[in-house]
Amino acid sequence: MGDVILDVRNLKKYFNVPNGMLHAVDDMNFHINRGETLGLVGESGCGKSTVGRVILRLIPHTEGQIYYDGEDILAYDKHKMQLLRRKMQMIFQDPYSCLDPRKTIGQIIAEPLKIHKTVPASEINAAVLNLMVKGGVSRKLFNSYPHELDGGRRQRVGIIRALALNPEFIVCDEPVSSLDVSIQAQILNLLQELQDTMGLTYLFISHDLSVVRHISNRILVMYLGTMVEICESKELFKNPVHPYTKALLSAVPVAKYGYKREQILLEGDVPSPINPKPGCKFANRCWMAKDICRKESPPVCTVSEGHQVCCHMATSNLF
Repeated sequence: MGDVILDVRNLKKYFNVPNGMLHAVDDMNFHINRGETLGLVGESGCGKSTVGRVILRLIPHTEGQIYYDGEDILAYDKHKMQLLRRKMQMIFQDPYSCLDPRKTIGQIIAEPLKIHKTVPASEINAAVLNLMVKGGVSRKLFNSYPHELDGGRRQRVGIIRALALNPEFIVCDEPVSSLDVSIQAQILNLLQELQDTMGLTYLFISHDLSVVRHISNRILVMYLGTMVEICESKELFKNPVHPYTKALLSAVPVAKYGYKREQILLEGDVPSPINPKPGCKFANRCWMAKDICRKESPPVCTVSEGHQVCCHMATSNLF
């Protein structure tokens, strides 16, 4: 790791709504090193999935730059973007709705191979069967339909489809959130095994900090479309700095008999992301907020090497 594969700069995504402009992603800056997993966490509705979709250009951006291997992919035309999609893929959150119910498992996995013509037509079935073995899906299910599979197998098919073009970078959009805990562990282990054998890079989106801690090298915490903290996974759990991060971590269960963690209960309402007011978006829920927090957007402060936080209080002796 160390070689930057993805560099996101000042990324914004706004949606026009009847009452104004909804700020789904607001000035995000981060990078992902080749071969690592960056965990992206935050409450539901904070813009995590939107970040992943904008990066893959599934939806258009409003402002900013996205550099993949040093090239601004937002300037790519349709042809160059289609070639890039062989390198960038996505695993979707819902294993039920992301698979075409009218096609068999074999047809679903074969579709990207046919579209991109990376495998001769006579060899597609053999390639699909090999991919099914790699993803832990029995070859007997080649002619089965998605409704005949359970959630875990469906998600494995979604993973296999993402691997069909031998990509380098995959956006994992909450790939285990709808699965049972035991199945979650199997899918996470599969993703890590595939990363080790294929040299994959992940942006792993989740609202479950326990899951993110297990799989991520670094973690980025989002709140209402903005980054509030980013650092290595171990550092975040050992030394959280932003009040929102502390509140999130206080809610994570600890599997230790007799240990009771003091939970931080946030008060106040979540502000509307439509036409947000100046200042820190977390200010009206923060127990440490000062007047400056409600008037000015917080700067990015460096706590230590690789550990950054967006908070006015981070550089004061009040923190």
